[in-house]
Amino acid sequence: MKFATAIPISRVNPNGEFQSGEAVREIAVAVERAGLSGVTLSEHPAPSSDWLHNDPTGHDSLDPFVGLAFATAATRHLKVITNVVVLPYRNPFLTAKAAATLQVLSDGRLILGVGVGYQKMEFDALGVSFDQRGVLANEALETIRLAWKGGSVVARGKTFNAIGNEPRPVPKPPPPIWVGGASDQALERAARWADGWSPYFSAHSSSLDSQHSALASMEQFVGKLARLRQLRQQYGQSTPFDIALGSPFRPKGTTRSEADEFIETARTLQSNGATWIWLPMSAPNRAAYLEKVAWFGEEIIARFDS
Repeated sequence: MKFATAIPISRVNPNGEFQSGEAVREIAVAVERAGLSGVTLSEHPAPSSDWLHNDPTGHDSLDPFVGLAFATAATRHLKVITNVVVLPYRNPFLTAKAAATLQVLSDGRLILGVGVGYQKMEFDALGVSFDQRGVLANEALETIRLAWKGGSVVARGKTFNAIGNEPRPVPKPPPPIWVGGASDQALERAARWADGWSPYFSAHSSSLDSQHSALASMEQFVGKLARLRQLRQQYGQSTPFDIALGSPFRPKGTTRSEADEFIETARTLQSNGATWIWLPMSAPNRAAYLEKVAWFGEEIIARFDS
């Protein structure tokens, strides 16, 4: 089992406490030292203002490729995970370029977590069709794989036409791709194109349609995973495959009882097929966050591994 946590750049106050180069570097070093295997960043280039300020799931974000580059520059082994890049927002060749660049410069430490998005207002602001987001995501997954192979690419999509273009750099090995979400369509994408599936358990009742693809129970997770395995078999996929879950239990404090509950949850997830668990860690300031990361390493990872 591997563990990952979100870099808490969703916090804009106090100024510079989390959203600064120094903060990202210090947090990444602390996470690696504590024994976690990865850090994550999400993306929202132009979210709804109402969602940002009033929805329980609303949060600020940095560009994930830039933010994660800071994390890799400060560490040696830590994996960096986009959780998630919204594929329809960009031309797939631009996504392939950004991911390949980070993969090459980090010595192969990127995991490209992807999704289709859910905020119509954000799609509108970016000039992308919300109704076509599933088709655009599928095109992107196929095209990104072609771009990473090296050599000339011939591929046509709804918004692009490559007739012999040659993307560089060529990442060797290419980053693993994890598909987020628990919808039927997400399972299909993960089975067909991905190296992992990365859903999360619902923690809020959102006013937006962001929760339709979240897991509601352990029973639902087990059923979805069984379906995913059937689909992978149908597609003839037999390569190693990660199950990376957003934990249903997220410690609020640093008590022994919370550590015990998290370990019990993690063991249950592991017994049902999970290979990664990721979660945010909330704290009022950077010092408290760093203390919580150290606690997680000492009270959870060390005891879990033993």
